[in-house]
Amino acid sequence: MAAPTYRSSPTASRLAAATLTCDAVATEAERCAHFRIRHQVFVIEQGLFGGAWGGAAGDDTDDRDDDPATIHVIGRADETICGTVRLHPAGPGGRWKGDRLAVLASYRHLGLGAPLVRFAVGSAARLGGREMEAYIQPANVAFFRWLGWRPAGGLVDYAGIPHQRMLIDLTAAPGWSPTPG
Repeated sequence: MAAPTYRSSPTASRLAAATLTCDAVATEAERCAHFRIRHQVFVIEQGLFGGAWGGAAGDDTDDRDDDPATIHVIGRADETICGTVRLHPAGPGGRWKGDRLAVLASYRHLGLGAPLVRFAVGSAARLGGREMEAYIQPANVAFFRWLGWRPAGGLVDYAGIPHQRMLIDLTAAPGWSPTPG
């Protein structure tokens, strides 16, 4: 089932010249781009998942990537795929998890992170989700709070660095529809 596209027109305050869109991965080329971006950001840039700083030896993929219930998402600036996120069911009661949010460094100024998060939240809600969790690097906690998420507990180790567990109620977030309006 293809998810609706989330489209976001750039705001004047960002001075962006690109139209931002998010879609569930639909082709093998999009899937490959999704994994390339994750590898670039998490393994090479951040040195996570066994990658030495600046090295390419690590691997951020896991069994979740092959699960048919996992939704891999790509974000575009105009026609260029430059961001990703993935989401998947995380247990009974409508719990979902979002992770692997990544935007290539040269595109971060465009504000693609918010549409990617909104697309993931809206998709999980549309699929019957009641709550979504994510583990967020401390530098990004304020951004997620701005998007309506709330911290749960203290910092925990995730992928070798501190992360804050955060939650969002998918039943009380009518503004999280993946389509504007």
